[in-house]
Amino acid sequence: MARTTSGSRWSQRVTETSDALDLEHEVFTKSDPRSIARSLQRSAEHSRRRKSDAYRSAMSMLTFYINRAGKTLPKARRDKLERAKDELRRLYGKPAH
Repeated sequence: MARTTSGSRWSQRVTETSDALDLEHEVFTKSDPRSIARSLQRSAEHSRRRKSDAYRSAMSMLTFYINRAGKTLPKARRDKLERAKDELRRLYGKPAH
């Protein structure tokens, strides 16, 4: 089961209580992949809780969101979020995949 005894989803609990980034509200619903990437970059670079470098933290949070949404994530949104990954790579000077 994905629910805890308190009724919340474990992924929500992890996001709220772990060393996860403090994200801009509804960052993953933005319409522009570049604005998603920039928001994640800002959050990662200003975070005092992250344990790895800013790029890895931002990419991990984006991947975590995509994976948790799973099959319920519409293809258009998934494609947009995958383009946001490309934008993150570009912002940090990493090679494209």
